[in-house]
Amino acid sequence: MGFIKKLFVLLILLALAAGGGFYYWMQLPIFSEGAAREFTIKPGSSVRTASRQVYEAGVPVQPLLLEALARTLGKANRMKAGSFEIEAGKTPVDLLNKIVNGDFSMASLAVIEGWTFQQMRKLVDAHPAIKHETQGLSETELMRKITPDFPQAEGLFFPDTYRFAKGSTDVQLYQQAHGLLLKKLDDAWKKRADGLPYKNRYEALTMASIIEKETGQKSERPMIASVFVNRLRTGMLLQTDPTVIYGMGESYQGKIHKRDLLTDTPYNTYTRVGLPPTPIALPGMESISAALAPARSDALYFVARGNGTSQFSDNLNDHNRAVNKYQR
Repeated sequence: MGFIKKLFVLLILLALAAGGGFYYWMQLPIFSEGAAREFTIKPGSSVRTASRQVYEAGVPVQPLLLEALARTLGKANRMKAGSFEIEAGKTPVDLLNKIVNGDFSMASLAVIEGWTFQQMRKLVDAHPAIKHETQGLSETELMRKITPDFPQAEGLFFPDTYRFAKGSTDVQLYQQAHGLLLKKLDDAWKKRADGLPYKNRYEALTMASIIEKETGQKSERPMIASVFVNRLRTGMLLQTDPTVIYGMGESYQGKIHKRDLLTDTPYNTYTRVGLPPTPIALPGMESISAALAPARSDALYFVARGNGTSQFSDNLNDHNRAVNKYQR
């Protein structure tokens, strides 16, 4: 009986020592210096598989201990799949909480106002932190994955800086940018001025894209919008160079000639009345607001002054004088 008691006491002491050692390990930094370590947990991973993936990615934590920690704290079934990073000085408890809370490592991508969709797509396709599911698809095929409402992508993604979890798909990013565009457009549409010559939101978006490409001066956008809205109301040609350039596609080499203005395409607003069939760029919020709340004016013309601003005119004679003054 004395031997059994001594053995029992010894086992208790060993258990306490092990528990104390385990508690001490929980509080120690996994590594003390150097760059953050990145790792990915695959979907459907068990706690044991996930712990092994963390270790094999270069995080110096023993998989069996990490598994034991997850089980001890009742978090074995709460570990999330995704991409993470752990910084120097963090403990095993910090690591586990990061995984359980879905504190994914983040990446960012900036989509610039006035870009075409092709420029945006090129950036998305080249981003190393994105899982690519649309590369090689036609634009129509890509749009089927985003929305059933629009077969063409131009103008339908809001230019902004997007932060996303590393390993997110390009479809998720496109859906986020498209959803934000629709929200911004719908909000502006609800506050639109009376009597605008648009049949629907899409035409307003098309106008916004033209305004975006016509000027970099945000303060002038309501007046630029006023000119184009006045022209639509009176049946005048819009005669805006950015639409012609867009219709030229890859044949545009940085300069527009008179023959280009005379060559008919669906986007040539020198040869066709009204708006082009689609937007010509990704418009920002200022251009969307200007298209739906243009300045009140009788202006029908504008010409660049050469200093980044424009001279607006209500009639052709005044416009010709402005052209002679500022461009000849």
